[in-house]
Amino acid sequence: MKECDDYADIFGIEMIPCIQTLAHLIDVLKWPVYWDMRDDEETLLVGEEKAYKFIEDLIVAASAPFRTKRIHIGMDEAWRLGLGAYLERNGLRKKFDIMNEHLARVLKIVEKHGLEPMIWSDMYFRAASKTGDYYDLEAEISYELASTVPKGVQLVYWDYYHDNEDFYIEYIKRHRKFGSDSIFAGGIWTWTGFNANWGKTFNTTNPALNACKKEGIREVFVTIWGDNGTESNVFSNLLGLQLFAEHGYAKELDMDKLRNRFEFCTGCNYDDFMSIKYLDEVPGTDKDNMENYNPSKYLMWQDLLTGLFDKNIEGLPLNEHYEKLTKTFENAIKRNGEYGFLFEYLTKVSYVLSIKSEIGIKITEAYRNGNKTALQDFVDKELPELKKRVKDLRKTHKQQWFKINKALGWDIMDMRYGSLLIRIQSAIEQIKDYLDGKSENIEELEQERLSFTGKPGLVRYANYYGLIVSASRIAPKA
Repeated sequence: MKECDDYADIFGIEMIPCIQTLAHLIDVLKWPVYWDMRDDEETLLVGEEKAYKFIEDLIVAASAPFRTKRIHIGMDEAWRLGLGAYLERNGLRKKFDIMNEHLARVLKIVEKHGLEPMIWSDMYFRAASKTGDYYDLEAEISYELASTVPKGVQLVYWDYYHDNEDFYIEYIKRHRKFGSDSIFAGGIWTWTGFNANWGKTFNTTNPALNACKKEGIREVFVTIWGDNGTESNVFSNLLGLQLFAEHGYAKELDMDKLRNRFEFCTGCNYDDFMSIKYLDEVPGTDKDNMENYNPSKYLMWQDLLTGLFDKNIEGLPLNEHYEKLTKTFENAIKRNGEYGFLFEYLTKVSYVLSIKSEIGIKITEAYRNGNKTALQDFVDKELPELKKRVKDLRKTHKQQWFKINKALGWDIMDMRYGSLLIRIQSAIEQIKDYLDGKSENIEELEQERLSFTGKPGLVRYANYYGLIVSASRIAPKA
């Protein structure tokens, strides 16, 4: 981190550490040594002295490598704040009051170390909402109530969901009740699998940043999350970063300038980067995929024989879609300079999906129709070919991961690829045993296929591997 900060400083870039000091701490609080300082599985126990010793150690360690005195101390999405161990100790209290109590304690630590804090703003807005919704227009925070929030902290309004400029303007104004201009945080939608959802990114970013400019917001940053696996390569975000940069230097966005400057700054092809969105913007989705359907993720990892998403994709020409997309990505490799490797990876993702998307439906259909010739073809040709493509994808993904990321984290991807490969092999063996008369049936294929959501059509935001890969409650969450 110190090396990154030194390098950033050459270009006048301020690096600011961003940590959590209330919730989103499941990876810490899962360990027994920390159980006595947790409210629930992912939230710290407000008022517990051990928690504040932990927070101080965290703040000191996180801020040490950086020149800046600013620090982001998190505090968002504490869904059950005050409803776990805190409730048993203190009885039921308003979340607004618990937040203030905790923030005041943390601010003393921050002040002790000469730091300037910021926090995500949502918990105060959720506390004022009858439904706990951050973006509840019916909720009302009075100036009197806002004045009770401890001073000396900057609020960060985060929002990458709305496509209405008026909404952003209204929420910027609501944040001003707390006494100062907030920072705005938008997002590049690359955290739901292999894809970059440019439709969602552009249609939320443009009205948001237009509103920020009209309302005089001076500081904006973009979030790039890594929810549940980070299958998307971090450099896929380049086009989104250029979008934010263009807004920073122009009163109104000029799409031609965005295209030209992106190609000049990166040496990449705008149209090729834009085509990444078609991993998830498939037949069956609306233009721009504003509902954030992510079939490339769940069709990659779902099991061939149980096919939890098969009912939802019935009748959609997805193999054909991904076959065409494979050629698009393959042609893009040489057009994108030093970032051609992105399209090498995406080519192999799409190449796997051009078989795997519909293979569960086709195997089930052949089995139920008694078409043993077709089943034999799956055993001899299609499933071995799929296995070969998955191995090739894993090899490319691993090579790129270790060039860009830390090694820790790849173990999860290895588990996913390993599970997929062994389940392909199991499918081959089970179909073969059935064809050879060693088993009377294939039990998984006997089951009725039901919609994953109970509704027809593609599934939106299916981003949790454990729910994708199996109906079992003991499926790995990773």
